[in-house]
Amino acid sequence: MSLKKRKVLIVYPDFVENSAGTQLKGSYSEGIASISAVLKQSGHEVALYHMREMATKEEFLTQLREHDADIVAFSIWTRVFRFVKEMLVWTKEKTRAFTVCGGYHATLSPDEVIAARGADCVCIGEGEYPLLDLCERLGDKEALYKTENLWFNVEGEIIKNPVRPFIGDLDALPAPDMELFDFGSFLSSRIKTAIVMVSRGCLFSCTYCANSRLREVYPESARYARFKSPAKAVAYLQSILDKYPYIEYFNFMDSVLNMKRAWFEEFIVLYAQKLRIPFCCRTRADLLNEKTVRLLKEANCYMVDIGVESGDEAMRREILHRNMSDEMIVSAFAYLNEYKISTLAFNIVGLPHEDIRKSLKTVKLNARIRPTKIVVSIFSPFPHTRLTEMAKEAGFLADEADFTKEVVCKQPQYPDAQIIFAQQYFTIFVKLFKFAYACPKWLGRPLEKLFDFLFVCRKPYGLLVFLRRGWVRMLHGAKRLLMKFSPKLYVKLRDKSVKYKKPEAAAKKEEA
Repeated sequence: MSLKKRKVLIVYPDFVENSAGTQLKGSYSEGIASISAVLKQSGHEVALYHMREMATKEEFLTQLREHDADIVAFSIWTRVFRFVKEMLVWTKEKTRAFTVCGGYHATLSPDEVIAARGADCVCIGEGEYPLLDLCERLGDKEALYKTENLWFNVEGEIIKNPVRPFIGDLDALPAPDMELFDFGSFLSSRIKTAIVMVSRGCLFSCTYCANSRLREVYPESARYARFKSPAKAVAYLQSILDKYPYIEYFNFMDSVLNMKRAWFEEFIVLYAQKLRIPFCCRTRADLLNEKTVRLLKEANCYMVDIGVESGDEAMRREILHRNMSDEMIVSAFAYLNEYKISTLAFNIVGLPHEDIRKSLKTVKLNARIRPTKIVVSIFSPFPHTRLTEMAKEAGFLADEADFTKEVVCKQPQYPDAQIIFAQQYFTIFVKLFKFAYACPKWLGRPLEKLFDFLFVCRKPYGLLVFLRRGWVRMLHGAKRLLMKFSPKLYVKLRDKSVKYKKPEAAAKKEEA
């Protein structure tokens, strides 16, 4: 087995592709930072090519020549895989580097990825220790081709190794290598916010989400959801504040921060004692009660993100496997509103077997719960998720989904034009129904029926969507410009819409 120290270049295609091309994104990846930390701990050299827009061949090759890596590792998600296939070919044309592909798309579709021209290896599941083994076994083919979690393409022969147990003790990992990234250049950093995670995995099995399929990769899937210990989690967050003193907010990107009640209650109390930095997090309506919301408020939570997804109970239960009633969702938002914690509701339109009237139910449920912010997405079929399989069985999806299209799931009962209209005008109709519900019954009920009709009736969808998009594009452009050129003003305007108390140190620094 070779003990040679390796040079690893991680290629992170981090851009959003749509029908209009590519647009800058740029975000921190905890997984990549963790892999880098483990490799560097053993003396290997790691560099990052953070690709915030698709590069030309010459730009890409310039990066390869500059880093002259032994291993080029690609982090892949579904919508960028077609670009990665080009980059794999370019890599093999000009270098002798060993190529490895990882990320959720590689884990869910290993057969597709290992078949790509130029792919030497695919990593299935967590990548820290498989990549460490790859670095240390690269000169020993006999040992290399037995590495767990890795599939190899050896002159057309595919060697498939089993998956090792996942990392059970997150405290045993070194601190993520945040310095690998140009952390201060992110828009989140410009508004004094750090993207953080203190857990891995999820206990739930929502059919549209990749988490349940990722969990099934491991034999011990029942224990897949793991957290850092409360003390280690708080120490990790404090280290970020020490390293980046301009950070004044945390955004927890954990799937469900309070999915383990005992852990959450210990952590949130410790957080309130040691940090009290304003934060936002994600949870589920069926996991919120008054005690949980009170603890969030006491710890200085200023916003909670909750997936509503569909306003049709049967859709949630039978199609999405989210067994929660309308009243449960209403109750959760009521607690958050009572404690003056802002809310963000996630919604999906164009779900398999949905139609315009079921989307109307989602609009009306949002009007009842009155979230501070609303996000509306058109259903995107992640590979091998249960909902994607349902859509294929119903004939709504081709075997090769075209992710360049705005609507990928094609349904006769819900034409593309209606789906796009429902997404674009969702928030407008939420406001209309909120107004109707606030009126006396003699006025509110006729208005509700009128708005029902306006939402579902036939109309010039193309013209309406064109006008709406122009307005939204202008607003989003103004917001991004404000975040980029006047982040302090952006933060002040945002803070007016949420309620929390700044820790004394931050308040004094701002006054000074």
